[in-house]
Amino acid sequence: MAQKGVQLDQETFSCSICLDLLKDPVTTPCGHNYCMNCIKSHWDVEDRKYSCPQCRKTFTPRPVLLKNNLLADLVEELKKTGLQAAPADHCYAGAEDVACDVCTGRKLKAHKSCLQCLAAFCEKHLQHHYESETFKKHKLVEPSKKLQENVCSRHDEVMKIFCRTDQQLICSLCLMEEHKGHDTVSVAAERTERQRELEGSRQTIQQRIQDREKDVKLLQQQAEAINLSADKAVEDSEKIFTELIRLLEKRSSDVKQQVRSQQKSEVSRVRELQEKLEQEITELKRKDAELKKLSHTDDHTQFLHNYPSLSPLSQSASSIHISPLSCFEDVTAAVSEVRDILQDILREKWTNFSLTETEVDVPLPQPEPKTRAEFLKYSREITLDPNSANTDLLLSEGNRKATVMGQQQSYFSHPDRFTDWYQVLSRESLTGCCYWEVEKRGGGVYVAVSYKNISRTGESDECGFGRNDKSWALDCDNNRYTFWYNNVQTPVSGPESSRVGVYLDHSAGILSFYSVSETMTLLHRVQTSFTQPLYAGLRFYWFGHSAELCKLK
Repeated sequence: MAQKGVQLDQETFSCSICLDLLKDPVTTPCGHNYCMNCIKSHWDVEDRKYSCPQCRKTFTPRPVLLKNNLLADLVEELKKTGLQAAPADHCYAGAEDVACDVCTGRKLKAHKSCLQCLAAFCEKHLQHHYESETFKKHKLVEPSKKLQENVCSRHDEVMKIFCRTDQQLICSLCLMEEHKGHDTVSVAAERTERQRELEGSRQTIQQRIQDREKDVKLLQQQAEAINLSADKAVEDSEKIFTELIRLLEKRSSDVKQQVRSQQKSEVSRVRELQEKLEQEITELKRKDAELKKLSHTDDHTQFLHNYPSLSPLSQSASSIHISPLSCFEDVTAAVSEVRDILQDILREKWTNFSLTETEVDVPLPQPEPKTRAEFLKYSREITLDPNSANTDLLLSEGNRKATVMGQQQSYFSHPDRFTDWYQVLSRESLTGCCYWEVEKRGGGVYVAVSYKNISRTGESDECGFGRNDKSWALDCDNNRYTFWYNNVQTPVSGPESSRVGVYLDHSAGILSFYSVSETMTLLHRVQTSFTQPLYAGLRFYWFGHSAELCKLK
């Protein structure tokens, strides 16, 4: 009970804000006591709303607090007797904390656990382990509630041996009995071995984390590339459709103006003819009236006398043949034909777009194939885009083969066409994992991949495959290979072959070129980050050179 009384006194003279003995104690109007600095700091934060931290009573205006000399003297007396303030509540062990095994009454939080004593100690009761030579040899660890798991349930002895035969912890008595003759080591030795395995596992995990973080970065770049490509496609499509709408509106206006002009001309011609006929009708009616009047004359002599004096009939116009009105049906038919053609083109193109749209995905990087059979699993049927072909290139074999000719081909003008370099790009975009092969005939062929936004006009390096940062190209000459990127050439060694295989893992940023014969030999591999869909490309030296995208299925 005496201890309880001292504990009560300590709590009585403690500040409820700092949980320490009162320093320069003051008393609020509601009767609660605080350190002067503690309550002032508390009220400074409250900003004109001054309340007691314990009872929450509010004071207006801010009270002027004076030092409570009586309390100050009592606190000084407590200090002289050697009593200290009660530990703060956060120092006591809660339900989730490890409690000191030595404390009586309300237990403090454990600071360390001892593997020899198999007990947990607070800072106060841990002092013996720091001061006594006997306890200094004990091994202290972080507080644990599982110390009893270190004790053998059969012999009530600390388990310091590990049996590798049975893969379990044992004590020295277990070693003398059922584990006799087994492969055993000390717990420390087994820990060292397991620690080595653990570090190896951690390295593997960390490497995998790095790989996955790299994959995530690549996927982010892929998503950004898709967004950029989609935004550009929408922007370009809007511009093209706007131009198309303007063209149709202009053509509609031209047709309307032409029809109205022809309408005016035809109507004027008809009205002119109509006026002539009406004049003729008037004359005929007048003549008929004269003849009618003469015919009713009773005097025969007068009749004969006047008859020759009648003016002869003027020559009548030829008969008018009215045909069904069809002069403008041809215009309607022509406009309908244009509409039908546009509908067919748009329907076909949109269907093709919808089919390719479903192929856009963001695959995880795949292991690179090893055999040609594995490569062929990723084969893509690729065709060349006539709109991108230089006018000296002849496309054949279903737009899979390109040949440099001595004369220009009859291509329509197109903004995607390479004007100076003997080059052509594929119609299909390449994402994910793709494989294709190029069969070259003669030397001087570049097998390439390129972004679609590569420059097309002029003979600068910005247009040539491998001469800029938007394209990668393998120069396949008769007796050598050279890899080109951003106008930097890298000599490549490998067996000469008429067929080159190209493997692309777009998401992993891998581009590989192979010499294909009876076996496949890696010529060159690129590891980078592709930011846009790629297109297969061919570039040639001179007239007569040709290459074909092979059918692999």
